Amino acid sequence: MSELRVPTMAEMMASGETPEILFWVGCAGSFDDKAKRVTKAFVKILNKADVKFAVLGTEEGCTGDPAKRSGNEFLFQMQAMQNIQVMNAYEVKKIVASCPHCLNTLKNEYPELGGHYEVLHHTQLIQTLLDEGKISISGGSFEGKKVTYHDPCYLGRANDIYEAPRELIEKLDVELAEMPRNKERGFCCGAGGGQMFKEAEPGNEEVNNNRSREALALEPNIIAVGCPFCKTMMADGVKHYEKEEAVTVLDIAELIAKAADL
Repeated sequence: MSELRVPTMAEMMASGETPEILFWVGCAGSFDDKAKRVTKAFVKILNKADVKFAVLGTEEGCTGDPAKRSGNEFLFQMQAMQNIQVMNAYEVKKIVASCPHCLNTLKNEYPELGGHYEVLHHTQLIQTLLDEGKISISGGSFEGKKVTYHDPCYLGRANDIYEAPRELIEKLDVELAEMPRNKERGFCCGAGGGQMFKEAEPGNEEVNNNRSREALALEPNIIAVGCPFCKTMMADGVKHYEKEEAVTVLDIAELIAKAADL
Protein backbone atom coordinates (compact mmCIF):
# COMPACT_ATOMS: atom_id res chain seq x y z
CA MET A 1 0.00 0.00 0.00
CA SER A 2 3.08 2.23 0.03
CA GLU A 3 2.02 3.98 -3.20
CA LEU A 4 -1.37 4.89 -1.68
CA ARG A 5 -2.32 7.39 1.01
CA VAL A 6 -3.20 5.29 4.07
CA PRO A 7 -2.69 7.21 7.33
CA THR A 8 -2.89 5.46 10.69
CA MET A 9 -4.93 6.78 13.61
CA ALA A 10 -1.68 7.32 15.54
CA GLU A 11 -0.25 9.46 12.71
CA MET A 12 -3.43 11.51 12.41
CA MET A 13 -3.68 12.12 16.14
CA ALA A 14 0.00 13.10 16.29
CA SER A 15 -0.67 15.78 13.67
CA GLY A 16 -3.77 17.02 15.49
CA GLU A 17 -6.23 15.67 12.91
CA THR A 18 -9.36 13.59 13.38
CA PRO A 19 -10.53 11.27 10.58
CA GLU A 20 -14.17 11.07 9.56
CA ILE A 21 -13.96 7.31 9.31
CA LEU A 22 -11.90 4.45 10.66
CA PHE A 23 -11.39 1.88 7.91
CA TRP A 24 -11.39 -1.52 9.61
CA VAL A 25 -9.16 -3.57 7.31
CA GLY A 26 -9.67 -6.96 8.97
CA CYS A 27 -7.48 -10.05 9.03
CA ALA A 28 -8.39 -11.15 5.50
CA GLY A 29 -7.98 -7.65 4.10
CA SER A 30 -4.53 -7.48 5.66
CA PHE A 31 -3.13 -10.93 4.93
CA ASP A 32 -5.13 -12.80 2.26
CA ASP A 33 -3.91 -12.09 -1.26
CA LYS A 34 -7.41 -12.00 -2.81
CA ALA A 35 -8.73 -9.74 -0.05
CA LYS A 36 -5.70 -7.44 -0.18
CA ARG A 37 -6.75 -6.50 -3.72
CA VAL A 38 -10.13 -5.45 -2.31
CA THR A 39 -8.43 -3.37 0.38
CA LYS A 40 -6.36 -1.60 -2.27
CA ALA A 41 -9.40 -0.96 -4.49
CA PHE A 42 -11.38 0.49 -1.60
CA VAL A 43 -8.50 2.74 -0.48
CA LYS A 44 -8.22 4.04 -4.06
CA ILE A 45 -11.93 4.91 -3.95
CA LEU A 46 -11.55 6.67 -0.58
CA ASN A 47 -8.57 8.66 -1.85
CA LYS A 48 -10.35 9.61 -5.09
CA ALA A 49 -13.37 10.83 -3.09
CA ASP A 50 -11.05 12.71 -0.72
CA VAL A 51 -12.49 10.94 2.31
CA LYS A 52 -10.61 11.70 5.51
CA PHE A 53 -9.98 8.21 6.85
CA ALA A 54 -7.42 6.29 8.85
CA VAL A 55 -6.58 2.69 9.75
CA LEU A 56 -5.36 1.30 13.05
CA GLY A 57 -2.41 -0.44 11.41
CA THR A 58 -0.53 -2.65 13.86
CA GLU A 59 -2.98 -1.63 16.62
CA GLU A 60 -5.81 -3.47 14.86
CA GLY A 61 -6.48 -6.98 16.15
CA CYS A 62 -8.93 -9.63 15.01
CA THR A 63 -12.49 -8.66 15.96
CA GLY A 64 -12.90 -12.07 17.58
CA ASP A 65 -15.57 -13.27 15.16
CA PRO A 66 -13.89 -16.62 14.32
CA ALA A 67 -13.32 -17.35 18.01
CA LYS A 68 -16.92 -16.54 18.94
CA ARG A 69 -18.43 -18.55 16.05
CA SER A 70 -16.22 -21.49 16.98
CA GLY A 71 -17.46 -21.40 20.58
CA ASN A 72 -14.56 -19.69 22.38
CA GLU A 73 -16.41 -16.83 24.07
CA PHE A 74 -13.50 -16.13 26.43
CA LEU A 75 -11.05 -15.53 23.57
CA PHE A 76 -13.63 -13.41 21.75
CA GLN A 77 -14.08 -11.13 24.76
CA MET A 78 -10.31 -10.78 25.18
CA GLN A 79 -9.88 -9.78 21.54
CA ALA A 80 -12.91 -7.48 21.57
CA MET A 81 -11.92 -5.67 24.77
CA GLN A 82 -8.44 -5.00 23.41
CA ASN A 83 -9.88 -3.45 20.22
CA ILE A 84 -12.47 -1.45 22.13
CA GLN A 85 -9.81 -0.06 24.45
CA VAL A 86 -7.76 1.12 21.45
CA MET A 87 -10.73 2.61 19.55
CA ASN A 88 -12.22 4.35 22.56
CA ALA A 89 -8.83 5.89 23.31
CA TYR A 90 -8.91 7.37 19.79
CA GLU A 91 -12.58 8.40 20.29
CA VAL A 92 -13.64 6.48 17.19
CA LYS A 93 -17.25 7.21 16.18
CA LYS A 94 -17.67 5.78 12.67
CA ILE A 95 -16.21 2.61 11.16
CA VAL A 96 -16.38 1.18 7.65
CA ALA A 97 -15.54 -2.49 7.08
CA SER A 98 -15.16 -4.48 3.87
CA CYS A 99 -15.76 -7.75 5.74
CA PRO A 100 -19.35 -8.48 6.84
CA HIS A 101 -18.05 -10.69 9.68
CA CYS A 102 -16.12 -7.72 11.07
CA LEU A 103 -19.11 -5.43 10.45
CA ASN A 104 -21.53 -7.72 12.28
CA THR A 105 -19.25 -8.16 15.27
CA LEU A 106 -18.31 -4.48 15.59
CA LYS A 107 -21.90 -3.32 15.10
CA ASN A 108 -23.90 -5.88 17.04
CA GLU A 109 -21.61 -7.50 19.59
CA TYR A 110 -19.17 -4.79 20.69
CA PRO A 111 -21.82 -2.50 22.28
CA GLU A 112 -22.43 -4.84 25.23
CA LEU A 113 -18.69 -4.70 25.93
CA GLY A 114 -18.51 -0.90 25.79
CA GLY A 115 -17.80 -0.34 22.09
CA HIS A 116 -20.47 1.92 20.61
CA TYR A 117 -19.84 2.88 16.98
CA GLU A 118 -21.68 3.59 13.75
CA VAL A 119 -20.59 0.76 11.45
CA LEU A 120 -21.03 0.68 7.66
CA HIS A 121 -20.22 -1.86 4.98
CA HIS A 122 -17.94 -0.55 2.25
CA THR A 123 -20.70 -0.92 -0.35
CA GLN A 124 -22.90 1.45 1.67
CA LEU A 125 -20.18 4.09 1.82
CA ILE A 126 -19.35 3.70 -1.88
CA GLN A 127 -23.03 4.14 -2.73
CA THR A 128 -23.11 7.36 -0.67
CA LEU A 129 -19.95 8.67 -2.39
CA LEU A 130 -21.51 8.02 -5.81
CA ASP A 131 -24.81 9.62 -4.81
CA GLU A 132 -22.96 12.71 -3.56
CA GLY A 133 -20.93 12.93 -6.76
CA LYS A 134 -17.60 12.46 -4.98
CA ILE A 135 -16.68 9.70 -7.41
CA SER A 136 -18.00 8.98 -10.87
CA ILE A 137 -17.94 5.74 -12.82
CA SER A 138 -18.28 4.59 -16.36
CA GLY A 139 -19.63 1.11 -16.83
CA GLY A 140 -17.96 0.89 -20.23
CA SER A 141 -15.41 -1.71 -19.19
CA PHE A 142 -18.25 -3.98 -18.06
CA GLU A 143 -20.83 -3.10 -20.71
CA GLY A 144 -22.73 -6.15 -21.91
CA LYS A 145 -21.39 -8.39 -19.13
CA LYS A 146 -23.65 -10.60 -17.07
CA VAL A 147 -23.12 -10.36 -13.31
CA THR A 148 -24.66 -12.40 -10.52
CA TYR A 149 -24.35 -11.28 -6.91
CA HIS A 150 -23.87 -13.61 -3.95
CA ASP A 151 -25.35 -12.25 -0.69
CA PRO A 152 -22.94 -12.72 2.23
CA CYS A 153 -24.84 -14.15 5.20
CA TYR A 154 -23.57 -11.59 7.70
CA LEU A 155 -24.29 -8.71 5.34
CA GLY A 156 -27.71 -9.85 4.16
CA ARG A 157 -29.67 -11.95 6.60
CA ALA A 158 -27.79 -10.74 9.69
CA ASN A 159 -27.85 -7.01 8.88
CA ASP A 160 -30.48 -6.53 6.14
CA ILE A 161 -28.03 -4.95 3.69
CA TYR A 162 -29.25 -6.08 0.28
CA GLU A 163 -29.76 -3.01 -1.88
CA ALA A 164 -26.46 -1.08 -1.72
CA PRO A 165 -24.45 -3.84 -3.44
CA ARG A 166 -27.10 -4.34 -6.12
CA GLU A 167 -27.48 -0.62 -6.81
CA LEU A 168 -23.74 -0.37 -7.35
CA ILE A 169 -23.78 -3.32 -9.78
CA GLU A 170 -26.69 -1.78 -11.70
CA LYS A 171 -24.64 1.40 -12.28
CA LEU A 172 -22.13 -0.62 -14.31
CA ASP A 173 -24.22 -1.09 -17.49
CA VAL A 174 -24.37 -4.84 -16.89
CA GLU A 175 -27.10 -7.42 -16.72
CA LEU A 176 -27.70 -8.36 -13.08
CA ALA A 177 -28.87 -11.99 -13.00
CA GLU A 178 -30.20 -13.15 -9.65
CA MET A 179 -29.64 -16.67 -8.38
CA PRO A 180 -32.79 -18.53 -7.29
CA ARG A 181 -31.66 -18.28 -3.66
CA ASN A 182 -31.02 -14.59 -3.03
CA LYS A 183 -31.57 -11.82 -0.47
CA GLU A 184 -33.50 -13.15 2.56
CA ARG A 185 -33.40 -16.65 1.05
CA GLY A 186 -29.71 -16.51 0.18
CA PHE A 187 -27.42 -19.49 0.63
CA CYS A 188 -24.11 -19.57 2.52
CA CYS A 189 -20.79 -19.79 0.65
CA GLY A 190 -19.65 -22.35 3.21
CA ALA A 191 -17.18 -20.23 5.20
CA GLY A 192 -19.43 -18.96 8.01
CA GLY A 193 -19.44 -20.12 11.60
CA GLY A 194 -15.68 -20.56 11.70
CA GLN A 195 -15.74 -23.03 8.80
CA MET A 196 -13.27 -20.84 6.87
CA PHE A 197 -10.52 -22.01 9.20
CA LYS A 198 -11.18 -25.74 9.47
CA GLU A 199 -11.52 -28.76 7.27
CA ALA A 200 -14.96 -29.63 5.91
CA GLU A 201 -17.06 -32.07 7.89
CA PRO A 202 -18.26 -35.35 6.35
CA GLY A 203 -21.04 -34.94 3.81
CA ASN A 204 -22.05 -35.45 0.21
CA GLU A 205 -20.95 -32.09 -1.19
CA GLU A 206 -18.92 -29.01 -0.28
CA VAL A 207 -21.22 -26.05 0.44
CA ASN A 208 -19.21 -23.70 -1.79
CA ASN A 209 -19.48 -26.09 -4.74
CA ASN A 210 -23.26 -26.21 -4.30
CA ARG A 211 -23.48 -22.42 -4.29
CA SER A 212 -20.99 -21.99 -7.14
CA ARG A 213 -22.95 -24.42 -9.30
CA GLU A 214 -26.07 -22.30 -8.75
CA ALA A 215 -24.15 -19.19 -9.82
CA LEU A 216 -22.54 -20.85 -12.84
CA ALA A 217 -25.91 -22.11 -14.06
CA LEU A 218 -26.71 -18.47 -14.97
CA GLU A 219 -23.62 -18.39 -17.23
CA PRO A 220 -22.31 -15.11 -15.77
CA ASN A 221 -19.10 -13.36 -16.74
CA ILE A 222 -18.62 -12.17 -13.17
CA ILE A 223 -19.70 -13.41 -9.74
CA ALA A 224 -19.79 -10.32 -7.51
CA VAL A 225 -19.29 -10.62 -3.76
CA GLY A 226 -19.07 -8.31 -0.77
CA CYS A 227 -17.07 -10.47 1.63
CA PRO A 228 -13.48 -11.79 1.60
CA PHE A 229 -14.54 -15.25 2.77
CA CYS A 230 -17.21 -15.45 0.06
CA LYS A 231 -14.63 -14.37 -2.51
CA THR A 232 -12.32 -17.25 -1.59
CA MET A 233 -15.09 -19.85 -1.42
CA MET A 234 -16.77 -18.83 -4.66
CA ALA A 235 -13.43 -18.65 -6.48
CA ASP A 236 -12.61 -22.16 -5.22
CA GLY A 237 -16.00 -23.35 -6.45
CA VAL A 238 -15.45 -21.83 -9.89
CA LYS A 239 -12.06 -23.55 -10.01
CA HIS A 240 -13.67 -26.85 -8.96
CA TYR A 241 -15.90 -26.68 -12.04
CA GLU A 242 -12.93 -25.57 -14.19
CA LYS A 243 -14.64 -22.33 -15.18
CA GLU A 244 -11.97 -19.89 -14.01
CA GLU A 245 -11.12 -18.90 -17.60
CA ALA A 246 -14.71 -17.82 -18.29
CA VAL A 247 -15.90 -16.54 -14.89
CA THR A 248 -14.21 -14.04 -12.58
CA VAL A 249 -15.05 -13.59 -8.90
CA LEU A 250 -14.68 -9.93 -7.85
CA ASP A 251 -15.61 -7.83 -4.85
CA ILE A 252 -17.88 -4.89 -5.62
CA ALA A 253 -15.12 -2.47 -4.58
CA GLU A 254 -12.91 -3.95 -7.31
CA LEU A 255 -15.70 -3.47 -9.88
CA ILE A 256 -16.27 0.16 -8.88
CA ALA A 257 -12.55 0.97 -8.76
CA LYS A 258 -12.11 -0.39 -12.27
CA ALA A 259 -15.18 1.47 -13.52
CA ALA A 260 -13.77 4.67 -12.02
CA ASP A 261 -10.41 4.05 -13.75
CA LEU A 262 -8.57 3.88 -10.42
